[in-house]
Amino acid sequence: MNRQLSAERTRRAVITESEGARQANINVAEGEKQAAILRAEGQRQAAILNAEGFSQALERIFNAAKGVDAKTMSLQYLEALKAIGASPATKFVVPLELTQLLAPFGGLLQRGMDGKE
Repeated sequence: MNRQLSAERTRRAVITESEGARQANINVAEGEKQAAILRAEGQRQAAILNAEGFSQALERIFNAAKGVDAKTMSLQYLEALKAIGASPATKFVVPLELTQLLAPFGGLLQRGMDGKE
């Protein structure tokens, strides 16, 4: 009878210990799951905020560029060419035909050559 009681106590102890280990593993897995979900939600929100910021920046650039005329753009191109020309590079590419770049200044250049400023 003593052996039977001892065996029953041992069995209960083993079951209790395994239930504890099982519950601990479940708790760890649940914690890892929740942490992964929170990380993913944080990354999603960060991506949304970055996209919204980029969108706002593009809208501001577009609104500023709407008021720019052809002469202003030509001046910007010339400034860019000046900056490229100042670099030590031996070659550079002009993205458009040079005569197109100077076309808005055609009248100004012609008047300057005729001496009618």
